[in-house]
Amino acid sequence: MGKNGAVDNTKSKVMDAAISLFNVQGYNGTSIRSIADRANVNGALISYYFGSKKGLLEQLMTSFLEGYVKVIEEEVMKLPSQSARECLISAFNKTLLYQQEHHHLARFVHREITLDTVLVRELMSTYLMKEKHMFYQIIKKGIERGEFKRQPIDFMIIQLRGMLTMPYTHPQYIREVYHLIPHEPYFLKHYLNYLTMWVDNDLCQGGYQQVHVSV
Repeated sequence: MGKNGAVDNTKSKVMDAAISLFNVQGYNGTSIRSIADRANVNGALISYYFGSKKGLLEQLMTSFLEGYVKVIEEEVMKLPSQSARECLISAFNKTLLYQQEHHHLARFVHREITLDTVLVRELMSTYLMKEKHMFYQIIKKGIERGEFKRQPIDFMIIQLRGMLTMPYTHPQYIREVYHLIPHEPYFLKHYLNYLTMWVDNDLCQGGYQQVHVSV
């Protein structure tokens, strides 16, 4: 393994260890030493690669949110040639899959975002404002084309974002009350079917109708 590969491997081990400990012990309850011990690395390397525990936290949250908004952005780019309904449902599907692939990190990030910290405010003003803007574009275009009912767009976005993040903000509830694993394919398949019905019944004009989009 080359030098860059070794560095990437070490950083990956540290980030995985941090996610695991943060989810169980919380950010404040986790020390650099415990992360180093879990990752089986020298604690000095964490400071070298991330600067501090705060720097590690920022790296974890930023990397997750960058990937999250990129998935939605890819669907917004399809609006000129696809219906808003198709773009929205595809965004639902791909964001759920993205969170599934990073379910431990998704759980931590969504929980951390509920706190009022300087870092969270910065992330809100960048990534989550961008998320809002992109969903706004999809829904506004759907209304303009006559696909979606005229409704307050901001409240629609708040509702759909809550549904998208729910499996990763309330995994314990889903496991203990419904005896389901929220990041397993079985649950996500049926949950996506429900979200599709929500779009077709609550957003689409008179129920879902095929809309031709001129290219």
